[in-house]
Amino acid sequence: MAGLSYVHGASTSPLIGKTVGQAFDDACARYPDTLALISRHQGVRWTYAQLREQVDAFAAGLIALGLERGDRLGVWAPNCAEWAITQFATAKAGLILVNINPAYRLSEAEYAINKVGCKALVIAVRHKTSEYLAMVRQLREAGKLPTVEAVITIGDDPHRGCQSFPHIAGTAKRADRAALAEIGPVLQFDDPINIQFTSGTTGFPKGATLSHHNILNNGHFVAEAMRLKAGDRLCIPVPLYHCFGMVMGNLGCITHGATMVYPAEAFDPLAVLQAVSEERCQALYGVPTMFIATLAHPDFAAFDLSSLRTGCMAGSPCPIEVMRQVIDRMHMPEVTIAYGMTETSPVSFQSSCDDSLERRVSTVGRIQPHLEVKIVDAEGRITPRGTPGELCTRGYSVMLGYWDDAERTAEAIDAAGWMHTGDIGVIDDEGYGNITGRIKDMVIRGGENIYPREIEEFLYRHPAIQDVQVIGVPDPRFGEELCAWVVIKPGETLEAEAVRDFCRGQIAHYKIPRHIRFVEGFPTTVTGKVQKFAMRETMIAELDLVLEKTA
Repeated sequence: MAGLSYVHGASTSPLIGKTVGQAFDDACARYPDTLALISRHQGVRWTYAQLREQVDAFAAGLIALGLERGDRLGVWAPNCAEWAITQFATAKAGLILVNINPAYRLSEAEYAINKVGCKALVIAVRHKTSEYLAMVRQLREAGKLPTVEAVITIGDDPHRGCQSFPHIAGTAKRADRAALAEIGPVLQFDDPINIQFTSGTTGFPKGATLSHHNILNNGHFVAEAMRLKAGDRLCIPVPLYHCFGMVMGNLGCITHGATMVYPAEAFDPLAVLQAVSEERCQALYGVPTMFIATLAHPDFAAFDLSSLRTGCMAGSPCPIEVMRQVIDRMHMPEVTIAYGMTETSPVSFQSSCDDSLERRVSTVGRIQPHLEVKIVDAEGRITPRGTPGELCTRGYSVMLGYWDDAERTAEAIDAAGWMHTGDIGVIDDEGYGNITGRIKDMVIRGGENIYPREIEEFLYRHPAIQDVQVIGVPDPRFGEELCAWVVIKPGETLEAEAVRDFCRGQIAHYKIPRHIRFVEGFPTTVTGKVQKFAMRETMIAELDLVLEKTA
């Protein structure tokens, strides 16, 4: 299909035909004395053999608790060793792990837990301002969690109506361990193993249901692209509740015999710098906002990051200038860029360590092995190379569907098996992809289609701008106008008119933001993704705009 926006990944190595539990056991047998997990804030340093002891004890304990194959177990906690134990234990016991966003509050947690019918919960007692135990108790006492039979709290302390994590691990009898051993051979790699709720701008979150085959292979191929090796240490500051942490991080490590390094419960730039320097990490993960914050830390220069070699930046489009700084100042010559979504386990495109700097700073790389991607127009026809349209993905990575939601599953995955991402993409003549925005993010100003990503990339060139996000806001004359939220670099000053002057003569007049707001940061999800809909709502309120006036 030369000349058309269709690509398929080279099958450089076969897909892994195993369950996550089998792959985990294989890693533990092959690398028993290699450090598997370092959780710095907990003082945990376990080899693969030690981690397997923890996982098997907890998995058998879950069976003793009465959980059966296919039951759903929710985990509601920040990054910690118990999160990893729960991930691998549920995989071995044939349970479906349900990731509950650590930022959720009462109504959100109630919806997620009940949507999938969680039979048990593993929760942190609290984290920052979130009182998980108090919220679960409130919901249970009000009869709002009818399917939850057991609550397991992380930590040694017993809590009324709950069982502690160590207690569960210590309750397993010989018969429970025997039952665990019998479950493994029965499980199939196409079985559902994980449900992750995708946040939307409207409506209730959807539970993307992923299989062993989905996530094990994706984690493996992401690590392959960044040349992760046995014994390497991967710093994982991204949340485990998201694919970036539990798939690209944890599963990427076990398929390669690498070490999972958790610097803190949640992202903290100082903790990242300390972890990389003191643990001599070879690889680092993060969304662009995390790398930006780490580079901007006032003590950045005090840390030795020379051990770094590779890593991955994903989760949202990477500003070109940020990528350059990561390569130069953070000593990551082999850092890769990845693109994907939860529904595709998550990665579809990733750059290669051999790609030129220009390619790595201006594209999201090539299609991953064993996957297909096409770009289609509004009528569903494949576009010519270089022509933007909606990006669609097909292959092993596409989710099983949205849990108990056939209608929205059918809207996302068509009859031919293509996952419609809602992202606007372009594929060039050499097969490299680029993401130019979301279909819903596109701004239509006076009949002109404007993609905010283009404006953001231009504004990143301004020497005083550290970070920027561009959105569309209603306008009575043009239908929509551009609005830029700007974070200024420390020690710099900037006026709105100076930003506009920087644009004049460089980009088309209709692409120059009319509204400019200087901020300390952006509203984000816990994974660091910027919530543009929240910015839009704020501007509508501030400017007293009316949505109905939008063309």
